[in-house]
Amino acid sequence: MRLLLAPFRFLARFGVIVLIVLASMAFAANLPGKCQQYQGLFIREARAVWGINAPSASMAAQAFQESRCLPGAVSPVGARGVGQFMPATAKWMPSIDPMLAPRDGWGVTAPAWDIRALVSYDRWLWHRVKGADSCQKMAKAMRGYNGGLGWVYRDEKLAVARGLNPLVNFGQLDQVNAGRSAAAFRENTHYPRLILLTYEPRFIAAGFGPGVCQP
Repeated sequence: MRLLLAPFRFLARFGVIVLIVLASMAFAANLPGKCQQYQGLFIREARAVWGINAPSASMAAQAFQESRCLPGAVSPVGARGVGQFMPATAKWMPSIDPMLAPRDGWGVTAPAWDIRALVSYDRWLWHRVKGADSCQKMAKAMRGYNGGLGWVYRDEKLAVARGLNPLVNFGQLDQVNAGRSAAAFRENTHYPRLILLTYEPRFIAAGFGPGVCQP
């Protein structure tokens, strides 16, 4: 009986793999989606904060992951806008970029404010992490954006204790968990991998400028 069923099991497994691949292709085909309407904003604001060679495609890909570039997006915990800023973080942002000081019509629900805040916060985080190269450094900065810079530092310390290289995120730092729940750790380590290794090339191809992992 097992021999008779074996071909059907193989076909079923093959069918599942095909469906997953097709779903992934369909999803990828939708990139950059709603972000396309803000292409000019991403390039302009990224260059204003990072300089002429800003990895604007990386940050546009990050916004896609955060909210699909929907200004009205609200998370279950209260994060809002394109960059999914919590109220306390949004209130703090002008302290690192005076251009983000609140005024009428200028705040977390304004796409231009949100995109400026995202690239400014990334830059602030970038200056507070070290990496073996620009790609690894941005991965660590984005992990700070997603889960907090303190956890990045704790993971670094644990990585050193285990003989891993804390300057390399992919395959090194992202293998250690300094104490988060399994779900939170999985989300935090998956976050830069998805943005920089999966989405970034699509945004480069769509004309959003260079990326940090694939310039």
